[in-house]
Amino acid sequence: HFWLLLGIYLAALLGNGLISTAVACDHRLHTPMYFFLLNLALLDLGCISTTLPKAMANALWHTRHISYAGCAAQVFFFVFFLSAECCILTIMSYDRYVAICKPLHYGTLLGSRACATMAAAAWGTGLLNAVLQTANTFSLPLCQGNAVDQFFCEIPQILKLSCSKSYLRDVGFLLFSICLAFGCFVFIVVSYVQIFRAVLRMPSEQRRHKAFSTCLPHLAVLCLFLSTGFFVYMKPPSLSSPFLDLTVALLYSVVPPTLNPIIYSLRNQDIKHALNQLLQYAQFQLP
Repeated sequence: HFWLLLGIYLAALLGNGLISTAVACDHRLHTPMYFFLLNLALLDLGCISTTLPKAMANALWHTRHISYAGCAAQVFFFVFFLSAECCILTIMSYDRYVAICKPLHYGTLLGSRACATMAAAAWGTGLLNAVLQTANTFSLPLCQGNAVDQFFCEIPQILKLSCSKSYLRDVGFLLFSICLAFGCFVFIVVSYVQIFRAVLRMPSEQRRHKAFSTCLPHLAVLCLFLSTGFFVYMKPPSLSSPFLDLTVALLYSVVPPTLNPIIYSLRNQDIKHALNQLLQYAQFQLP
């Protein structure tokens, strides 16, 4: 388990690190699309670094212990990065909508100040949601044992340990996260309906292919991310089982941060060109 988790973690670190470096160093990638991709890569790095290092340490030392403060910190940072990532993915769909449906207004609607404001709003929303969820989850007395049946501290698993009357209050705050994710999902669906309508009206087959190749990877990651997240937080207790919970948790917490760099850079010529230049520069600097 340790070596498997280490391989996944190193792949995520390498992929997201390369994208972040390429976007930061290549001035040709200083556009709204790649600015939001940089934010996504940073959030992916934070999200996977919140869960896997502790899981790897536990696997290496054959233990399942985590301190109460460590569990609270893990919940806070995981919810923070996950909520902010959901918002960034929504903003990226808006970026694609403006680029394809309103290309003449792209520079006006997505100027540098507008991009910075939207990114700050995404990070701020994640921070607010994390504070609310963590404060309310850990204000509940835990009287059903101290074993979290997951490889990281996950809110639905922690709520199973509570028998407090304020349980409904925390479920209400959990619904806030679900409504936030659902709102992002509705906005993205509406954006992509408009995008696909505009793409299908394009006379050039090459332009249609380019538009679809840009949008479909984003949509695929988004569907995996949101569908598994919704399932975790909304599934009935009767569907809960250790194997199913572990599988779904891996799908929404580990797989997207690992696959995002591959999906966004595999067919992106600008990213490939920037990475090739970075590699050539690194080789040139070696003695």
